Amino acid sequence: MSTAHHLAPPDGAEQLSLVTPAPWSTGDPYSDALRTGRGPLFLRRTDGWLLPLDVERWCAAADAVDLKVLGRCEGAVLDIGCGPGRLVAALAAQGQRALGIDVSEAAVARAARLGGQALCRSVFEPVPAEGRWDTALLMDGNLGIGGDPRALLDRLSQLLAPGGLLIAETAPVDVDERFSVQVVHHTGARDAAGAPFPWARLGTLALLRHAAHAGWHTVSQWTAGGRCFAALRSRRTSSSAEPPKSTAVISSQRARNRSPQSPVTDR
Repeated sequence: MSTAHHLAPPDGAEQLSLVTPAPWSTGDPYSDALRTGRGPLFLRRTDGWLLPLDVERWCAAADAVDLKVLGRCEGAVLDIGCGPGRLVAALAAQGQRALGIDVSEAAVARAARLGGQALCRSVFEPVPAEGRWDTALLMDGNLGIGGDPRALLDRLSQLLAPGGLLIAETAPVDVDERFSVQVVHHTGARDAAGAPFPWARLGTLALLRHAAHAGWHTVSQWTAGGRCFAALRSRRTSSSAEPPKSTAVISSQRARNRSPQSPVTDR
């Protein structure tokens, strides 16, 4: 099944209609939790280990820790695994160009209701303005996407402009692991579970180790509100991207004295 999503670009540019897959069914535990804004929701490994998912915080407005992270963003921001959209909505409210992508239709719909721009899209599928994003966000454990951190970092280097910034939230413990998980609504009596998928979990040291091998430069690392973060910069210094075409998708501010009106277009 496919669904057409209409991304309304800023500055009166032509509207772009994108047809994207609906990989998560409307009745899966994650979608149901996003619709209600409540858990309890967990990632469950095959050995039964449970990782709590903070659905209530994700469905609330961006908090003080989130806003400090957003204050570090440069130019046009791509929020990967945007979930219900609190970050893209906060960026939009600040007048900053931002796009969220998520494989959950329920997440994208909620992000749009909050006023953020979002597409139902995997990071490993074509993304608007590839190679021209100034900042990429991987928050709320989204370093785990795909279960292969090196592949994810390589993909982000393709999405970001040369020298682009990645801000990632890491696990609050020193861990570097990969496993298969299911999203489950766990009540102790009866569980509702989604389909299994690969996932990874990285602490800050593990991220920095993988990033160094993948050609990233560490900018900073910090903790706030019991959460851990790292900022990395792509070492890619040149791009083979074609000149922008006429259909504007999102605006970008490249280099240090960025202009909020400079267009970035879809290829």
